Amino acid sequence: SSFLVETDENYFLFDYFEGELPEFKEDKPLLVFASHRHGDHFSPVIFELAGKHKKTGFVLSDDIWKRRVPGEELELTAPFTGGSGVKIRAFKSTDEGVAFLIETEGKRIYHAGDLNNWVWAGEPEADNKRMSENFHKELEKMKGIHIDVAFMLLDPRQEKDFYLGMDDFMKMV
Repeated sequence: SSFLVETDENYFLFDYFEGELPEFKEDKPLLVFASHRHGDHFSPVIFELAGKHKKTGFVLSDDIWKRRVPGEELELTAPFTGGSGVKIRAFKSTDEGVAFLIETEGKRIYHAGDLNNWVWAGEPEADNKRMSENFHKELEKMKGIHIDVAFMLLDPRQEKDFYLGMDDFMKMV
């Protein structure tokens, strides 16, 4: 679930919970995102990064601590980001928390968190239908937006339906 993106001006760390991180350049801001509280997407260890890297900021889903409203936009500028600034939009997850769409330096980066088409074998058909409808409702908000890099889900626990979220994302966005 964890990804690190480095642009010319910033570092973006998504859903970090464990593993070795590279050395960060001191002059480049680090924005740490946590899409929700699940242990494979969030660990309080992220806050140790602020003591290791001077220019560290955090964007957390409202189920962790600070309130973020899905659909709300946030704009950050220096000293928290590089010279171009960063625009962040949150989308409501179909599980917990949010997904993030980041605009910076003329690029758009999308991190899904647990926003996915969570269809499960053995679940009531009405539940799976509602899940798909909620997922498509969030994707509609992204329709027509050019995204340069997207971090999406492919979950083998969904068995034959593992690809549905990625497939819908590719078709709709």
